[in-house]
Amino acid sequence: MRPLTVEETKIFFEKLSKFIGDNIRHLIDRQDGNYSFRLHKERVYYLNEELLTNSLSVSRKQLISVGSCFGKFTAGKKFRLHITALEYLSQYATGKVWVKSGAEQSFLYGNNVLKSGVGRLSDSISQHQGIVVFNMANLPLGFGVAAKSTQECRHSDPGTIIVLHQADIGEYIRNEDNLI
Repeated sequence: MRPLTVEETKIFFEKLSKFIGDNIRHLIDRQDGNYSFRLHKERVYYLNEELLTNSLSVSRKQLISVGSCFGKFTAGKKFRLHITALEYLSQYATGKVWVKSGAEQSFLYGNNVLKSGVGRLSDSISQHQGIVVFNMANLPLGFGVAAKSTQECRHSDPGTIIVLHQADIGEYIRNEDNLI
């Protein structure tokens, strides 16, 4: 487990800022301790200093995971967020969409969110911005990318795609066979 390089940090923070904007500082500057991002086997983990020092007693080969996994770097050095980062994304998200109960199950099966399934959405969403998807009871379901801005959404047809699906909490069940 090692700190991220300057290039890795830049790529990671650019991806993260699409979802939470300037709220990245809330992840690093916390009242309850020192937190940092660490890289292990191409995955980025978010953990506090105490957990970091305890994990140093485990060899790299035996260490599977520590802290919260935010995502991983692909072979092409791009960063892909994992559903395990949803807890932090939902707290600090700048773009939010709430889906109706009928569209909730469709999203959890890995489908995009259509305008007909949107209950409400944030006011200042821009196209290609990261979006966190909630149900009407304010439970985070997953995240994706805005296919259209808020203004375009208001004047579009009910069958228009509003959020392009990236990850949802249904992945835990769909990818059960691939888990460690």
